Amino acid sequence: MTEQTTLDVDVRTEFGKGFARRLRAAGKIPAVLYGHGTEPVHVALPGHETALIVRHANAVIELKIEGKAQLALVKDVQKDPVRQIIEHIDLIVVKAGEKITVDVPVVVEGESFAGTIVNQDATSLSLEVEATHIPENVVVNVEGLEDGTHITAGQVELPKGATLVTDAETLVIGITTPAAPVEDEAEAGTEAPAEEAAAE
Repeated sequence: MTEQTTLDVDVRTEFGKGFARRLRAAGKIPAVLYGHGTEPVHVALPGHETALIVRHANAVIELKIEGKAQLALVKDVQKDPVRQIIEHIDLIVVKAGEKITVDVPVVVEGESFAGTIVNQDATSLSLEVEATHIPENVVVNVEGLEDGTHITAGQVELPKGATLVTDAETLVIGITTPAAPVEDEAEAGTEAPAEEAAAE
């Protein structure tokens, strides 16, 4: 399950790129919290703690805003493409016990039958889960699976309480045997000129 962390945050009343730059220089990250029909709340998150939290998919944070606690799901993290500095975060209001739809990473474990390769077509599955019980990932075990085996989303074992939203027929894993390299033709091609030269 995703870990839940509590952060003390500041409400922002200033906006714009210049203010955002000053905020980041002070070690904070600008963010906006919205959802459940509430007015968007612009906040500043503590930089270091937030950076550690958002490394995990679907992180849920308990925000302390002016003394009041509010659960929030990290929806989107915008980074500078070059420096990879977090520039802005979108947060969604969630409530304990509420069901939400999230994309959960697929992790492949085990080794397929000797000589085969594992093709992973889907890197994540959409699941409906409780906001405070979001799984970090779903695991697909390919140990010993042979050529031609397919695993669809509907065949993946889901964590307790999770419901599959992705189409059940979506291909997640395919096991194949790589085609053997065609060496005979290549060798014949290199030998032909030598034979012709000998005939001359």
